[in-house]
Amino acid sequence: MKRTCFCMAAGLSVLAAAALLAGCQKKYERIHLESSAWEADTGTQTHEAWLDSGTDQTEAHSGNIEIQADTSSREVLLVGETAPAMEMCDETVYVTGSDVNGRASASTSSQVVAVFQKGQKLRRTGYDASWSRVEYNGMTCYIAGRYVSVTEPEKTESSGGGTAGGQAEAAGPGGAGSRQAQDLEGASAGNGSEITVDSSWKYAEFSKINSGKAILYKASGDNRKGITICVNAGHGTKGGSSVKTLCHPDGTPKVTGGTTGAGATSAVAVSSGMTFSDGTAEAKVTLAMAKKLKEKLLAAGYDVLMIREGDDVQLDNIARTVIANNKADCHIALHWDSTSNDKGAFYMSVPNVASYRAMEPVKSNWEKHNALGESLVAGLREAGIKIFSGGSMEMDLTQTSYSTVPSIDIELGDKASDHSDAALDKLAGGLLLGINKYFGK
Repeated sequence: MKRTCFCMAAGLSVLAAAALLAGCQKKYERIHLESSAWEADTGTQTHEAWLDSGTDQTEAHSGNIEIQADTSSREVLLVGETAPAMEMCDETVYVTGSDVNGRASASTSSQVVAVFQKGQKLRRTGYDASWSRVEYNGMTCYIAGRYVSVTEPEKTESSGGGTAGGQAEAAGPGGAGSRQAQDLEGASAGNGSEITVDSSWKYAEFSKINSGKAILYKASGDNRKGITICVNAGHGTKGGSSVKTLCHPDGTPKVTGGTTGAGATSAVAVSSGMTFSDGTAEAKVTLAMAKKLKEKLLAAGYDVLMIREGDDVQLDNIARTVIANNKADCHIALHWDSTSNDKGAFYMSVPNVASYRAMEPVKSNWEKHNALGESLVAGLREAGIKIFSGGSMEMDLTQTSYSTVPSIDIELGDKASDHSDAALDKLAGGLLLGINKYFGK
């Protein structure tokens, strides 16, 4: 069978003809070629594919570009960017913003086919770091991931169906990740709903300490965003340092050092934390910090899932992460580092190690984790907080290894850092700025 090389390369001499038909998932462009080689100029990218040309009609794929060629007429049909590779799911999600665009494909340059209002319910069939694929009025379209949540927001008078045109758009990663569609326990009972670990949740079986309860608080008022922030006050689990859990759900060893060294396959379920230079336990400071952040978030219209509100909660790091995966739109763990030079704030980024980034759920979520960390550091910097080095340090953490929502360990200083009430209030303000940046608020 004759095989013909098809190359699409920017800058080649071709006659590009015009009919561009936009559909929900595909666009079509017909190009007539001048030379004997199958060459075409898309104006943006280079793609290559080998086409079986034993018959008049041939087709192939190059990445996510489908290519069809007619060897008799010497014309090529480009079926531009098919639906992007996404994590499959089947769940109900709700729109969290107003006038949010639904696109024909997962690109801000693609056609707007619907506009969604806050509270609108959609069926999600897939997602990646930036986009959610949803079903609407019998068609498939794409909505920026940060504008959907499995938690239903309070509906406003403008909530309703999609129409042509639109305003809101997302510019970066985020969204609800791979959380299962769940109803919040006690949601109708108002604030202070208790959340416990459901043994059926993904990765729950890896937890060893899980009898404790997290608490969900709902914002009130017209500014409620329908976005839930999990605030995890680091440490504070009695007996946690004497129990060990798997570092990774697949049992592979850690790729970086830390509290537990590289190469270990298990780590303490919850460490006891360090002690500040003035003798104050880190767990006490992280709890005070969490409470300040909670109040600022609620005032700003965010719902807050508090992992810990007392000196002891019987939830290990995996249990905390699993609760956040299922009940929140992001997970922020508050810590201070164990050094003693007042180094400044930074976040624990996902290690740039191929094997680690190829492991699920890290593979599907690491870009969202790092994006959240960058936003938090940017908010802290804007608030005048000292930032350590470039603002990040690579670290293989249990939290990261099990997270399916944007998740970060933020180190707000170290043993020598000011942790007075005024200092914590300033840090909380910076974190709120970062959260607003991440969610585009």
